[in-house]
Amino acid sequence: MYLELLLFLDSRNYLKLKDTSKHQGLRNQLAAVLEAKGITDNNVLNAIRKIPRHLFIDSSFEAHAYQDKAFPIAAEQTISMPYTVAFQSETLEVKPGDKILEIGTGSGYQTAVLLELKAEVYSIERQKELFKRTSLFLPKIGYKPKRFIFGDGYIGLKEQAPFDKIIVTAGAPYVPNPLLAQLKIGGKLLIPVGDNTQVMTLFIRKSAKEFEKHELGDFAFVPMLEEKN
Repeated sequence: MYLELLLFLDSRNYLKLKDTSKHQGLRNQLAAVLEAKGITDNNVLNAIRKIPRHLFIDSSFEAHAYQDKAFPIAAEQTISMPYTVAFQSETLEVKPGDKILEIGTGSGYQTAVLLELKAEVYSIERQKELFKRTSLFLPKIGYKPKRFIFGDGYIGLKEQAPFDKIIVTAGAPYVPNPLLAQLKIGGKLLIPVGDNTQVMTLFIRKSAKEFEKHELGDFAFVPMLEEKN
């Protein structure tokens, strides 16, 4: 398989996108690495096998795109390690048709995984540069969330609540109450909580006022910042 696209970035620049059988082989290898690290959800692994991660990062990192590493992207943000993306996706137990709020669109790679899992995705990004770039890029390669939002993830998206699942892809110093409030009964919030390192924390809404909390280990994320930039 060979795919080549021209992505219009602005009035002067085009980005040539290529996806080849070599890239597919590297994705298969990456999925095997993640499986060896404990990822068992075949739907998640199939999403990793399908999504061309090298297109989500700077071309200078392309040779390393299918290693289990994080890489810098625009606006001092990063694209998460594939294991982290797979772990969060597996933990949420995404079902087709789930209404999911993603806090931190970033490069759009996690968004693409959720869409491959057939979720209905609303994605919020607070960095204007990333918001513009990713909201243009993702549809060009076939990934169309229900809505891209330029806004503050700490306040969620009340007008579209309640959500089946909420996923946060940046390290939050605390758990924002609006996100808990915007979950359906039975819904799940997955959020890394902490400053320098974060504890991946899962909240399951049991009733209007009761939440079940699970701590799932240490991870490292860029900070979840308030306000729009």
